[in-house]
Amino acid sequence: MRNIDFDRFDYQILEALQKDARATHQKLAQDIALSPSQIGRRIQRLEECGVIQGYHLALRPDLLDLSVTAFANVSLERHGEASIREFAAAITDLPEVLECYAVAGEADYWLRIVVPDLPSLSRFVMNKLMTLPLVRSVKSTVALEPIKHTTRLPLPERR
Repeated sequence: MRNIDFDRFDYQILEALQKDARATHQKLAQDIALSPSQIGRRIQRLEECGVIQGYHLALRPDLLDLSVTAFANVSLERHGEASIREFAAAITDLPEVLECYAVAGEADYWLRIVVPDLPSLSRFVMNKLMTLPLVRSVKSTVALEPIKHTTRLPLPERR
């Protein structure tokens, strides 16, 4: 990613798009003191330099019969470069795993998992996660209620 100088308009555009990624250039221009064509050029530049990685649809898992969210701490048997690549490839193929982070601490990875119910979580952990060749242990925690979930970054105020 190349270096890019952000000004207050870039931050205003990014903040507005985090609120509504479907906002038209016309709509953005009503709230930001730029023309729709200037908005479009800036968005294109932000996409090309990689700041905007894409546009995504946010779904409500509970309304799609995916009512259990769990977090799993996974520890590996081995920690070499090949092991790490193998684990990453295996996790990428599991649609139940929405996020995976390599972490420092007691575990090697933290996973966010979404499944329909507790029996499904049990089957997923026992039949998929624990059967991966490198996994030594899995400790899971079930989320009871979401308090805050956002993908919006806390952008600096630039005036």
